This record gives sequence, C-alpha cells and structure tokens, in this order.
Amino acid sequence: METRSHAGQRSRAMERQRERGTEIGMEAERARHGGGWGERRAPRQRARGHPLPRRGHRAPSPAPWPAGRAIFTRGHRTPGWGGGGGGGGRGGDGPGRASGPHVRPRVAGAARAMEPRCLPPCGCCERVVLNVAGLRFETRARTLGRFPDTLLGDPVRRSRFYDGARREYFFDRHRPSFDAVLYYYQSGGRLRRPAHVPLDIFLEEVAFYGLGTAALARLREDEGCPLPPERPLPRRAFARQLWLLFEFPESSQAARVLAVVSVLVILVSIVVFCLETLPDFRDDRDSPGLAAVAAAGPFPARLNGSNQVPGPPPRLDDPFFVVETLCICWFSFELLVRLATCPSKAVFFKNVMNLIDFVAILPYFVALGTELARQRGVGQPAMSLAILRVIRLVRVFRIFKLSRHSKGLQILGQTLRASMRELGLLIFFLFIGVVLFSSAVYFAEADRADSHFTSIPESFWWAVVTMTTVGYGDMAPVTVGGKIVGSLCAIAGVLTISLPVPVIVSNFSYFYHRETDSEEAGMYSHVDTQPCGPLEGKVNGGLMDGEVPELPPPLWAPPGKHMVTEV
Repeated sequence: METRSHAGQRSRAMERQRERGTEIGMEAERARHGGGWGERRAPRQRARGHPLPRRGHRAPSPAPWPAGRAIFTRGHRTPGWGGGGGGGGRGGDGPGRASGPHVRPRVAGAARAMEPRCLPPCGCCERVVLNVAGLRFETRARTLGRFPDTLLGDPVRRSRFYDGARREYFFDRHRPSFDAVLYYYQSGGRLRRPAHVPLDIFLEEVAFYGLGTAALARLREDEGCPLPPERPLPRRAFARQLWLLFEFPESSQAARVLAVVSVLVILVSIVVFCLETLPDFRDDRDSPGLAAVAAAGPFPARLNGSNQVPGPPPRLDDPFFVVETLCICWFSFELLVRLATCPSKAVFFKNVMNLIDFVAILPYFVALGTELARQRGVGQPAMSLAILRVIRLVRVFRIFKLSRHSKGLQILGQTLRASMRELGLLIFFLFIGVVLFSSAVYFAEADRADSHFTSIPESFWWAVVTMTTVGYGDMAPVTVGGKIVGSLCAIAGVLTISLPVPVIVSNFSYFYHRETDSEEAGMYSHVDTQPCGPLEGKVNGGLMDGEVPELPPPLWAPPGKHMVTEV
C-alpha cells in the first residue's frame, strides 16, 4: 500500500512538472513572438504581404463603405488579424484574445446575412407609377432616365402631370399606345407600333411623349411612310408674306380669295381654248388652204408670183384674243411674284408645277410674235401656221394648273410619282406582250390574202388594243390560229394589267388618308389634364419662376439633402 501511494505521488509530481514545463515553454514562445496566441500567424501574414501592427500601436479602422451601394454583410474577419475563439484564435466562434476594431460584425442568420441593403441616397429602387387613362404602369426612374430629353425622362417636365393625392403621374392619353412607348424606354430606343393601333393615333402619341425626331423618322421608315420634305420659307418678312399668299392657299383668308381668283382665271382660259375651235368662231387662217389663199392677196395679185401682197390684218381685236390676253397677264404676274419671292431659285425651276406654269404662258407670246411677223410680212405663212398649231396645242397644259389648288389632283400626282416603278414594269410587260402576240398573229394570218395583218408593225395596234381589253374591232383575226392567239393575248393583257394595280391603289389610299388625316387633325383637340401651365416661354419648364414647387418625394428631396438619380 505504501509503495503504491509513493508511486501515485511520484506520477502526480511528474505530471505537475510536465504541465509547468509546458507553461514555461509556452510563455517563452509568447515572449519570443511578442504577442498573444493570435499573433502566431505573423510569419504567414508576412509571407502573404499583409502588414503587421507595431507593438503598442492600434491599427486604423477600415475605410467606410461608399454611399449609394448595396452592402452584403456576412460573418467574416479581415485576414491576418487575431480573431476570437479558443483553439488557437483561428476565427472560431468563441472569445479570442486579439479581437479588435478590424473584426466586422457577424450577422445572425444566413438569410439575413445574404440580404442586400440599399443606402440612401441610392435611386436604383425608386419606382415611378404612371396612370394612363386608368391603366397603371410601374417602372423604375432609371429606366425613364435613359432618355432625359423626353417627357417621361425629364423629372421637371413630367412633374406637371403628378397627382400628389395618389402619388402617381396621370396621363389622359391613348392606353393601347403606351405599351409601345414604355417599351421604348425599356428596350433602349426600339419603337414598334402595335398592330391594333392606327398609325395616325400612334404618331400623335409619339409626338406627345416627345420621343424625338429620330425615333419618329425611324418609325415612319419602318411603316413605309417617310416624312414629307420640309418646305423652306423666305427670310425677309415681306417676301415671306407674298410667298405664303401665292403658294399656300390655306395660310390665310386673303390667300384663299387669291386661290379662288386663280382658279376662275384658269377655267376661263380653258373655256376660251375650247370655244374658239367651234365652226362659228373658227379663224379661216387655221385652214392650210385658206391661209395660203389669204396670204397671197386678191386674185389679180396672185396671178403674178413676184407680187406679194400682205394677208388680212391681224385679229388683235378678237374677243377671244382679248380674254386670252387678260388671262396671260394674270398668269405672268403670278409666276413672276412667286419667282421673285421664292427661297431658292434652283428648287423653284426643279418644281414640275412651275414648269407647267411657264409652258402655259409660252404659247401666247409665240402666237403674238407670229401674228406680228405676219402683219409685217416676215416669215413663211405655212411654217407660221404649223408652229401656231403646235403652240396652241400646248395651251391645253393649263388644265394642270388646277392641281395647285386641288387636293385630289395633288394626290393623283403623288400616287403616280410613288408608283413609277410599278408603271415602268407595266409598260415593260405590255411591250413584251405586244411584240410576242403581234408576231404570232402575223404568222397565223399570213395565208389569208385579205388579211389586215400585213406586217408585224401593223399588228402592234391590234395587240395593244387587245391586251388593254379595248377591242375597237377594226382589225380582227379570221383563222382558227389567229383566234387562239387573240384569246391568249386578251388573257395575258388582263393578267399583266392587274398585277401592279394593287400597289398603285395602295399608294393612292395612303396619300389620300394622309391628306384627310392632316385635315382632320386641325378639327380635333386632345384634352389637357396637366395641373401646371404650358412649357412654352416659361422658366423651369412651365413651373414658377425661380421657385421649386412642394412636391412629395421621390421628385424632390427633403431640405438639406440631395437626391441622386441613377441613369
């Protein structure tokens, strides 16, 4: 028993010595490194490039987080600094000896640790509610801010439509169109018209929200209706007034009266042109035989060829000539005024209507010169008569002057101009068919002695009349082969003419509706629900001069703070 007790005492003494030796060794180890348990990682930190705090010096606090950003906080320590915890101070959850200001707070709960927090004055979470005729849309302010020059993208401009009671923006506009308008902001500039929205209504909405001329031009190009060319005005005020008076009948009441007078003069000129060809009013000099006899003089004088007697005196006192002179005076005055006040002479002469006006007055002066030359006995009467007839025929172009004052004729001209490609294809197809069927009917009727188709060029007339389904009947095939060719020619003509007709009709419908829509645009006015006044001619976009209205957030920040809108 004694031996066992002595052995137990010796073992306990040895354990105490071992424990004391371990503590002495650990204290020596701490003294050698000059710190606590958490500083045993100093060699590894130095190898990794982490700075070490000097002895007795407190390291600076970490830099604060920048404002306006979302911070994800977790249970995390800055590497290299002593952390709490038993077991060597390696970041355990227990208490540590080297815990300091460098240890970030640990958030309890994994879900809360991963939850983002937005710090004010961040505007990324700011939402804007848009009420369009009772239908509410919700989007972010930064989405609208992608286009700050538009109505919805400018906070000052859209503040005119803010409803403080409901904390939303109210627009009494077309609801189906707003889907495409909002998609314009969401897609970064892609504007597409909804299929169930008419083009004129959608264009009106695009103009209201101020999406810009570039977006409007792209939309018109996608829809196949480019913007009409701009018509410049003269710079001088007096020239501008005259130009508007003669060129734009709808500009003022005086311009309308002037347009009515011009139309009446054109109609009188056309009536005179038609009436002077009646047998009761026809001039005998219009006939070649009578003109030659009249130019030779009396019968005795005509026997002597060397004796040339002047013809009858000119009919300058003819009532038709007097009326024609008055009409030409008005046409010349109108043309000279427009030429003197036009903003560009080059553009003026390139206009087809101005060329028609010039051609309409040219025959009068040529006929007047011919008449004066005949009075003086200068020139050959036969040649003068041929020129006079051609010039008188040109006078028929005066009827096109009515297109300046007729919307229907203008629409027809625009349709033909837009359909030139289709008309060219139509003429080309007709040319191919005429040559093909003229040759076929000529060889089919070649055995007939009394055939009307004596040659291929003589058959051109029959092919044109048949393909256009006119059918005069002056030339007709007799043989079976010729009748078969004629049937095929008629069927081919119907198909050839009917193919480009839908395109031409579509162009006419477009120009007609565009003209009627522009006329109806001035008859209707959209409702105005904005609480503030209009923007034109006022400071701060229609708001009070030099003052800021008291609007609830998020439009205006509280006093002493600044609101940052993320774009």
